[in-house]
Amino acid sequence: MEEISRRAFVQAGLTAGAALAITPHAVGAGAQETAKNVRVGVIGTGNRGTALINTLLQLPYVTIPAVCDVVADKANAARDAIASKSDVKPDAYTHDDHDFQNLVARNDLDAVVIATPWQWHAQMAVAAMNAGKYAGVEVPAAITLDECWELVHTSQRTGMPCMMLENVCYFRNALTVLRMVREGVLGELLHGEAGYQHNCKSLLFDANGNLTWRGQHVAEKNGNLYPTHAIGPVAQWMNINHGDRFTQLCSISSQSKSLRAYAAAKLGPDHPLAKREYALGDVNTTLLKTANGRTVTLYFDIQSHRPYDLILRVQGTKGTYHGSLDKACVDGITPNDQWESFDPYLERFAHPLWTELESEAQKNGGHGGADYITMYEFIKAVRNKTQTPQDVQDAATWSAIFPLSIASVKKDGKWLDFPDFTKGAWKTA
Repeated sequence: MEEISRRAFVQAGLTAGAALAITPHAVGAGAQETAKNVRVGVIGTGNRGTALINTLLQLPYVTIPAVCDVVADKANAARDAIASKSDVKPDAYTHDDHDFQNLVARNDLDAVVIATPWQWHAQMAVAAMNAGKYAGVEVPAAITLDECWELVHTSQRTGMPCMMLENVCYFRNALTVLRMVREGVLGELLHGEAGYQHNCKSLLFDANGNLTWRGQHVAEKNGNLYPTHAIGPVAQWMNINHGDRFTQLCSISSQSKSLRAYAAAKLGPDHPLAKREYALGDVNTTLLKTANGRTVTLYFDIQSHRPYDLILRVQGTKGTYHGSLDKACVDGITPNDQWESFDPYLERFAHPLWTELESEAQKNGGHGGADYITMYEFIKAVRNKTQTPQDVQDAATWSAIFPLSIASVKKDGKWLDFPDFTKGAWKTA
């Protein structure tokens, strides 16, 4: 009887999912709409920028007329790669740190994708919106509260959307849980837990023993410096900015030990990087409260020797999903209140975006296909001239944890008020 019930459980979800299905690979093309290219400029053509370019080139109707990078060799390599895969050989902007202004000013671009070091994200997105272009910006979208507010105000003033390209929101398990939440499977949500826990020490020094731009942030700042991968899915599950909002935050960090030990092992105990102090504690823990009484725990750990783990746990009155275990426990479904495999839920509650795009996504997009779906959704909004699915208030809210956590750590974990970037619209949005 248990096996019969399980088959019925899966089949019911597949039937419901079919009713929600979308047309695959259309990128927003309507029945009456003629083919129109979406023209995208790309700022930042290093590792991440190159990956996004490769994903963009797999999407129909996308051309890349211009690229920009302060390292000319990277920009030229991207230009040549694009030319080899399309009918367009883009112009390369490499003159100086502000040559991106010339790229965004072009009249043959609809959107600008930004994949540069964090400190440039907000000002480049603002420049793109001021020039009348959609902004697609890598994470985090901003690193100060002033930048968060500038993003929001610029988007509202210009009418141009800004989408932070948070790909974890499009992970298969995250989208499956989103559908489960929307259909009430987990009941009323109570708590979420997530973290960016990823041993990234190798990205903090270069081959010559110098701090990279990431390493410089680690040396100078103590808080949650990379919050959006963790908070993005949880915020969407909890309808943050769309029926609820974050109201308060507090944050504490452990001592900093791992990076000095790593530098000593790699560069020698007498190397300056093995002797210096680093501001960032090895493990940061941040707590958030919402207007509707929910709570969230976030972790940030890129220095400890540990496996990659986003956690992605959500707990409701009727059930729990735990991403680290990839298991669920749901009232009325899970036998004996024990953890069970998430595989049947992936089938029953498959999100229509994933169902329709899975084949192309896994062939053409990184992070298990999530990059493809992220860019697909961004390009669809640009092509249809509609709001992006992750809007500028989401970008500001998720990114604001960066500066707020730093401020709280400095005040020994004091609770701080969380800005309302929707200015009250969360109650009705």
